[in-house]
Amino acid sequence: MELVLSIAIGVMTGCGVWLILRPRTYQVIVGLSLLSYAVNLFIFGVGGVKSNLPPILGDGVVSSTLSDPVPQALVLTAIVIGFATTALFLVVLLASRGLTGNDHVDGRNERK
Repeated sequence: MELVLSIAIGVMTGCGVWLILRPRTYQVIVGLSLLSYAVNLFIFGVGGVKSNLPPILGDGVVSSTLSDPVPQALVLTAIVIGFATTALFLVVLLASRGLTGNDHVDGRNERK
């Protein structure tokens, strides 16, 4: 399971960086979102990937077999903040496109 998680984090990070380096604003926003999702998966993976185990400490349960709830809370907070910043970026994108007439990051028009 850790190998699949590592590959998913690597692919999402690579795609996010590639999209951030693109010239259009929408691609940059999608790249930032992918990069934030990759960071969320990384933080979630740091907490330990445990399956079919209760999150509550009971009788006879060793505390080392429980998953850590702090990274899960951090990821939930990061998801909410990520949605808010993506919405803000989209509003700024629409305003910038309305004012300038294009959506390039550097402000140049497309070559035809």
